[in-house]
Amino acid sequence: MTSSRRQLHLNAFLMTIGHHESAWRFPESSLTGTWDVAHYRHLARVAERGTFDSIFFGDGPALQGDIRYRPVGRLDPTALLPALAAVTERIGLVATASTTYNEPYNLARRFATIDHISGGRAGWNIVTTAGSDAAQNFGLDEVPEHRHRYERATEFVEVCLKLWDSWEDDFLIGDKAAGRFADGGKIHHIHHEGRFFRVRGPLNVPRTPQGHPLLVQAGSSEDGREFAARFAEAVFTAQQTLAEGQAFYADLKRRVGVLGRDPARVKILPGIVPVLGGTEEEARKREAELAELQVPAYGLRQLSGLVGVQLTEADLDRPLPDVGEVSAVRGMQSRFALVTELARRENLTVRQLLARLGGGRGHRTFTGTPEQVADTIEEWFTGGAADGFNVMPPLLPSGLEEFVDHVVPVLRRRGLFRTEYTGATLRDHYGLPRPENQFTARRWAAGAELVRQGAAETATTATPVG
Repeated sequence: MTSSRRQLHLNAFLMTIGHHESAWRFPESSLTGTWDVAHYRHLARVAERGTFDSIFFGDGPALQGDIRYRPVGRLDPTALLPALAAVTERIGLVATASTTYNEPYNLARRFATIDHISGGRAGWNIVTTAGSDAAQNFGLDEVPEHRHRYERATEFVEVCLKLWDSWEDDFLIGDKAAGRFADGGKIHHIHHEGRFFRVRGPLNVPRTPQGHPLLVQAGSSEDGREFAARFAEAVFTAQQTLAEGQAFYADLKRRVGVLGRDPARVKILPGIVPVLGGTEEEARKREAELAELQVPAYGLRQLSGLVGVQLTEADLDRPLPDVGEVSAVRGMQSRFALVTELARRENLTVRQLLARLGGGRGHRTFTGTPEQVADTIEEWFTGGAADGFNVMPPLLPSGLEEFVDHVVPVLRRRGLFRTEYTGATLRDHYGLPRPENQFTARRWAAGAELVRQGAAETATTATPVG
């Protein structure tokens, strides 16, 4: 059954063996699950059983975090997705890739290949990558300045869009008798020359089942919002309160409209870390277990890197010190603002802040029963704060299994979420049309103009009637 009501979109953010930094210390956790493709195959099947729109993998070109205290490092998601496409049929497959440390041609080809392999289920989470550790892996001493990264990202995506369209859909002739395989006039050089890139094209992969992969964005800074308004079809964001979620939702939809795009075609999915229990008491007990297993040294290092101030154990029971203004941050400006505002708004000590960040690094953690989790999801969805959610299980695989088995049925009973897939591609799941090919559109526009000019010439030279 399907419902005519507006429907939630759910994405499963699969991070190693769980989003909580102490997840690896639980008996259920595999110490090597982070690098085990069988682990991810199981998770993909679970999410598909729950009719999630998509699964999603974050990524960064550096060893992120401190391996002394938790498993870090991860498989390249653009290489992992084809393995997951082979064991699933409908669920979307979204991978993160950086515009700062890649080139447009290679990345456009890689995502086009994934879209073909999966039958139209690929998505690209576009990031600009903050952090000097990544920069130093590519011959740079420091991360490029924030605005510079977004300017490069803008041109990067523009090039990819041209490359994905460089083959028109009806290029194939396939006349074996005449020896005509393709219409060469429908495969285009793009001849891009810009500030950052010079790319001739065409791509060496035909246009994909979706036209091009779903474009996802996950930054909430001023530059990030402008970038999302221009390109994104889904936005993963971190918001702590309903009011903050509503403000972000309204602002981004407004920006989308100003740029002439349809706001309904940009889906906003805040992150939620659901800590579940059969009763509220059981959920609180699980939350306490997760917090008790945190290693303060790990959290201090992560928080220090985010706020740009060296914190030590002596700071644990003090308020967060003065960390300056967000405008001076070269790295993750939106996450800096979120974390510092959380600490100030709730008057948290550093220790309390680390406990709040341990599960979702600034994403909203909600502890309760399946019905209570469904309540908060419905409140945000119907209250103008979300089109769906980026579900971030604190433990994997159990956290995803519990959400699929206990929260999804509640959402379905309330008519908020699909009971079965009705489409085959990721765009189908998000209710988005296949984009028009820009070269085909130009050719049709040119043809229409010639017809118009011909009609005008005929009108001026025709012999009057009578």
